[in-house]
Amino acid sequence: MGKKMMTGGAAMASTLLAALMMAASAASAASAAPAALAQQTAQAASVSGVANAARLQLRWEMQRKPATEQLPQGGSPARFVLTNGDTQALPASGWTLYFTGIDRMPNGAQSAGLVLEQVAGGLFRLRPGPDFKGLAPGQTVEFAYRHVDSVFMPSRSPTGPYLVYDAAPDVAVALPYTVTTLTEPAQRKVGSRHSAVTAEDTYWRNARADLLPAASLPPVLPTPLQLTPGAGRLALSGRPAITASSALANETALARSLFPATLAASGGPALRLSVGKVEGQTSPEAYRLAISAAGGIDIVGNSAAGVAHGLQTLRDLLPLPGATTLDLPELTIVDAPRFGYRGFMLDVARNFHTKETVFKWLDLMARFKLNKFHFHLTDDEGWRLEIAGLPELTTVGAVRGHSAKPGVRLDPAYGSGPDPKDASGTGHYTRADYMDIVRYAQARHIEVIPEIEMPGHARAAVQAMESRYHRLKAAGSRDAARYLLNDFDDKSVYVSAQLFNDNVINPGLESSYTFIDHVVKEIAALHREAGVPLKTIHMGGDELANGAWEKSPASHAMMRKHGLETSADLWDYFYERVDAIVRKHGLATAGWEELAARKTTLDGASKLIPNPRFTRSGFTAYVWNNTVGAEDLAYRLANGGYDIVLTPVTRMYFDMARNANPEEHGVNWGAYVGLDTVYDFVPFDLMRDDPPAARVGKDRITDYGKRRVRGIQANLFAETARDPARLDYLVMPRLVALAERAWAADPVWATAEDSAKSAALHRTAWSGFVNALGQRVLPRLDLDGSKVAYRIAPPGLVIDDGKVLANHVLPGMMLRYTSDGSEPTAASRQVSGPILERGTIRVAAFDRNGRRGAVASVESR
Repeated sequence: MGKKMMTGGAAMASTLLAALMMAASAASAASAAPAALAQQTAQAASVSGVANAARLQLRWEMQRKPATEQLPQGGSPARFVLTNGDTQALPASGWTLYFTGIDRMPNGAQSAGLVLEQVAGGLFRLRPGPDFKGLAPGQTVEFAYRHVDSVFMPSRSPTGPYLVYDAAPDVAVALPYTVTTLTEPAQRKVGSRHSAVTAEDTYWRNARADLLPAASLPPVLPTPLQLTPGAGRLALSGRPAITASSALANETALARSLFPATLAASGGPALRLSVGKVEGQTSPEAYRLAISAAGGIDIVGNSAAGVAHGLQTLRDLLPLPGATTLDLPELTIVDAPRFGYRGFMLDVARNFHTKETVFKWLDLMARFKLNKFHFHLTDDEGWRLEIAGLPELTTVGAVRGHSAKPGVRLDPAYGSGPDPKDASGTGHYTRADYMDIVRYAQARHIEVIPEIEMPGHARAAVQAMESRYHRLKAAGSRDAARYLLNDFDDKSVYVSAQLFNDNVINPGLESSYTFIDHVVKEIAALHREAGVPLKTIHMGGDELANGAWEKSPASHAMMRKHGLETSADLWDYFYERVDAIVRKHGLATAGWEELAARKTTLDGASKLIPNPRFTRSGFTAYVWNNTVGAEDLAYRLANGGYDIVLTPVTRMYFDMARNANPEEHGVNWGAYVGLDTVYDFVPFDLMRDDPPAARVGKDRITDYGKRRVRGIQANLFAETARDPARLDYLVMPRLVALAERAWAADPVWATAEDSAKSAALHRTAWSGFVNALGQRVLPRLDLDGSKVAYRIAPPGLVIDDGKVLANHVLPGMMLRYTSDGSEPTAASRQVSGPILERGTIRVAAFDRNGRRGAVASVESR
């Protein structure tokens, strides 16, 4: 077959190109009728004389380490299995199979005549080597290799495979693809954080909370500062008569939306909204809510934001939608947040999410009284905001897909595949979209903090501006290099966290600062045009790879010009220039912790210390790194004079999986983050749960440092979140635990000195929190049309004296079971006590709409 392709000449290439284009179209036509699809692919194969890629089948399998393996080699054994389901052969040469991955792969590995190679970042390829003999119809080839990292979760498996023939390099066909992972993690040993979590493990973890009656639930989440209950109840005989000034138009609309349409249009109690003085509270977000049978409902806020928070509290107090009795408890609440910064970060660069999805999360943030939306708009794999005057940022930097020519679009990543129309790989917000978002946020008293990543994590911008340069240079423009971000003579050797070696903005080029100034100016202008002035812009600073700039002539020239000795000095120079640009536009600079830290060494090991150069610059540093060796970094920066936002990876990264079980979604490079992990976060005692030995030599936060902590934030990096449902799964209900820690004062269990007393207090508080979630907060989301596909955890199961006991992390969730090994459905029997049947007992929790969560099973004999 290979000989025929070589001798066919241009005519053969032309025929093959046409056939492959037909195959690509057939493969992507998911909605086409099966018969028509089969006819198209058959025609493509018969015309081309080579295997139709749409009829190849690829499977990736994670394999268990052999029991005979004496010395651990690290990583995980895996294999690709490629089957030719076509009637034509896959030739011995002339094709490449591409795929994307999150983790490192063994570059150059060979197996079964195939070679594995890295293309760029997380894009890899398998290609035939000289020993590959082709793949006849019906045959299978297995490419075995050892994955560099330990991988046992589907979220970290290779994704988005597609095949390209050399004769038609611009035509890519997505392959039918399946993933087979282990039924339990590779590290199944006691004490390993990667150990499997069994149904029995889950049962005992869930047993740390008690089931509470509805009357004993905490009435409001997040927990208010002061709540004084009354004796009676206020009946809702009709829709309330709302009184408010015109300045509270948004809050009036929110108030109207809280009450069911089934209520009579009139005859309800008075609902008075006003801005005034909440006695004893200085926070502009403070509010006072009073409900009485005689006087109706009064909400007073120190500002409109306080009124809005009071209305969200009122929502939580209302009966669930569909309740037959409509009334409210008499009470008085005086409330204010602990932290002025209560944030959530959404990454739309790795995988794009629409304006409507952003609206949904802004609504949820407002519901739980979060007030800062950190908008991660740019990264290596995507630039998601239209910038006037720089069209390539979105025509190149916002598009992912296969191309044989450089500079046309970004490479596929995170499963986006070859199609440049893939909705998660490709997409951006127009200027109008972005203004809609900031206005929508403002109406909910949420500040949008846009992030432009730099100098690392900037490949989308670098590639876009290089494409602009080549376009204008070819047209004879003298302005071609005006916004260029990379030094073409840079020979620096580095590998970024996402495996790129070409993703940094070069600080030695004046054009880099011209670009930054233009982008900041345009974003600030967008906010002004939207009527929502920008206050703070996040200027990145995350994870500049070691070795970057080291062999750049432009960087060296800049260092000589300004008397800089090291790359660390050049970093400081870069951010002095960036901060000056930001200040010129009347804004404050924020960034990741590296803005406030200085890289140095101690006993030959890398160490971050507070950078004395910027303590008076007014930077806000978002501190994520509390991994081994940096557990106290946030406190050292705050004690050293930096304003910080706490966003620790081991507590507040919602892209982390809940546990190591293969069915869980998310990543695990930093930690496993369960609902209780977030809830148990004590902001001023980050190492509370660490053993005493681990705390030796670590800084605690001082009273001065506490005043520098602006608040806390959770982050959702979207590498594994390609659709809105996956966002829901990863974020909820952990977002509610974030809100509790950001709004409410330290819980009493966190300050109790006696360990037994602390444990008892924790059980009481945790029981209240999870019962409120399971019985009121999440059911309300089910019933009020919010359409949040939050994670429904698998139940815990244990066999006790021949009986199966079941429980759930959210007491009050409906549990249903089968005893014949079949999958539980919304019609299955309800768990109302010990399960007495014998057999394969399978149990699942269901939401109020009948949506099922993960299933747990146990053999009862």
